[in-house]
Amino acid sequence: MYTGNCQFSTMGKSGSSSQDAIQKEKEKPLRMTLEQSNRDSTITYDKIDTWQDYFLKAKERLRKQFSDILGSKVPEDSYSVDPTLNKAISLWSGNITLLEIDAIVNAANKSLRGGGGVDGAIHSAAGPSLKAECATLGGCEEGNSKITAGYRLPAKHVIHTVGPQGEKPEKLESCYRTCLQVLTAKKLRSVAFPCISTGIYGYPQEAAAHVALKTVRNFLEKNPGLIDRVIFCLFLKEDVKIYENLMQVYFPIEDLKTNL
Repeated sequence: MYTGNCQFSTMGKSGSSSQDAIQKEKEKPLRMTLEQSNRDSTITYDKIDTWQDYFLKAKERLRKQFSDILGSKVPEDSYSVDPTLNKAISLWSGNITLLEIDAIVNAANKSLRGGGGVDGAIHSAAGPSLKAECATLGGCEEGNSKITAGYRLPAKHVIHTVGPQGEKPEKLESCYRTCLQVLTAKKLRSVAFPCISTGIYGYPQEAAAHVALKTVRNFLEKNPGLIDRVIFCLFLKEDVKIYENLMQVYFPIEDLKTNL
């Protein structure tokens, strides 16, 4: 059993034609095979390097980049090497709306009616049926998460989470944790996260990355075998560098004490 503030989409039982239409539209992409959908540009997670492969392909560059920042100091909160976890995590620079996985996370606002940035991109790619389903959910509170179908997206589902405005670590941690709780409660096994709250919401990028990686690491350790892949979808070059460095703390491929 899990605890937390995650909530699920529930359709009313009034039998109204509008709700029936939403439900029928919602089920379409869940039944479609890759051949039926004919999405040549979509990307499945097996086409994305695991963190272990990513690191090994650029080991010298990543080692140097990391050591230039830390010098010889080993971070106090560094984690142990875990090859299983390192194969369940990916860094990826690309369009999150092209991922053909179980769920992508939307950095939503409290109304769940769409907005700018990744929120707008996801709504645009999913089509109007996503907005129609979101309208039935009654909004979402900061730090909470709710799930919908993916509609025209290659992803089967969208998990909407409302990040904090400003630096509120507990609320941001709750966003990542409740997304993962929703994912596993629905028996889904792959998910992609954008950077939550770091845009117009003003959360410092590096501080937000610490929260994201620590929360995901802790969740995977406590829930082994439930998730096949967590993808951190990074848009800005600065975010890529931050995550490349911090992944070596939270998901080390090598023992930091012997390589710094």
